[in-house]
Amino acid sequence: MITGKDAASVAEALAGNLLGVSRDAANFRGLPDSFWGYFARGHDRNGKFGVFVAYSEDGADIDSLIGQYEKWAASKGGAAGGAVAAAAADAPSAPPDCPR
Repeated sequence: MITGKDAASVAEALAGNLLGVSRDAANFRGLPDSFWGYFARGHDRNGKFGVFVAYSEDGADIDSLIGQYEKWAASKGGAAGGAVAAAAADAPSAPPDCPR
């Protein structure tokens, strides 16, 4: 089982990498106007982790992706991370120090 400290370390690494990606507009060149997605994966000594970021002008797309994740998490006997999703929904679209 992953400890809270390990989970925080994974989240910190992912956040740092995503922040770096966000600061270079070339990473997003050629994306469709109405939807796009970004994924990254990595590992530490205990296992693998991944993150998916998706954008769509059609909110049902995002709801569908979250639903798929919730079904997967439930099939593994785990929680779907709703607290993180709820917090993210209230977060600003970009950190204040990021160019918009």
